[in-house]
Amino acid sequence: MPRTARIAAAALTALVVTGVAACSPGSSSGDDGTHDVVAAFYPLQFVAERVGGEHVDVRSLTPPGGESHDLELSPSAVAGLGDADLVVYLSGFQAATDEAVASAGPDHVVDAAEAAALEAGPDGVDPGSGGSDALDPHFWLDPTRLAAVAHQVADALAEVDPEHAAEFAASADDLAADLDVLDAELADGLAACAGATLVASHEAFGYLAQRYGLHQVGISGIDPEVEPSPARLRDVAATVEAEGVRTLFFEVLASPKVTRTLADELGVATAVLDPLEGLTEDDDRDYLAIMRANLDALTTGLTCTP
Repeated sequence: MPRTARIAAAALTALVVTGVAACSPGSSSGDDGTHDVVAAFYPLQFVAERVGGEHVDVRSLTPPGGESHDLELSPSAVAGLGDADLVVYLSGFQAATDEAVASAGPDHVVDAAEAAALEAGPDGVDPGSGGSDALDPHFWLDPTRLAAVAHQVADALAEVDPEHAAEFAASADDLAADLDVLDAELADGLAACAGATLVASHEAFGYLAQRYGLHQVGISGIDPEVEPSPARLRDVAATVEAEGVRTLFFEVLASPKVTRTLADELGVATAVLDPLEGLTEDDDRDYLAIMRANLDALTTGLTCTP
């Protein structure tokens, strides 16, 4: 065989071998050897990054500054789900994501609802009193529920990349340990606030209230974009006066106008309490840091015993 023909044949063989390796089960999709993971919104992105570590490239469907409840996806974003090595989402929270996952049919999917054990009215209040009997999606505000999702993500990544299964399991354990520490800090810090009424701009803090013995009252319901009715505002105002509430909490990604107006009318303070549905564009803190900032806001703003 002429030398040029031998070179061409060798090059062709190398291309074929490379192609087979790239398409084989457990292979990485990124040029740098990482796996492409898509998370629906920030807390799930945080978990995927911590569990996957250097072996994953995680992107969120909800951009910084975006409102996760009303997420809309472009056709290219939907198509990208089908190419992802793993998709992590929460069924029933974002209609666009539910539809996209069903349409794209990714090979590996984690539905966090399976591990999070969602409830309606998780702080023990009749969910019908807020005008909805829907399951509350905001499970990540109870760190112990987020730890369960970390192990779920580790199991899914082990299917994608069996070679690094032990690393994923260890990383999930490490994250769970950090979440246990956070849980203990929240329990200790809020112990003096047991029974306090937490008035927030929308009903995002039910799991937190349930875990740490608080009583949540939302100015709006589970969806922050739904304006409260005059009757609802009157009910909240009556609760604030009856319970001696000193602070109304608003969030970072939704308009604080209604909360601030009500606080001004009632002569009480306002403060930020982050539901962690997403990050602002200039916030470089992670889930753990924001939850600790929430703890500071609660211990300062709630009516607690000395």
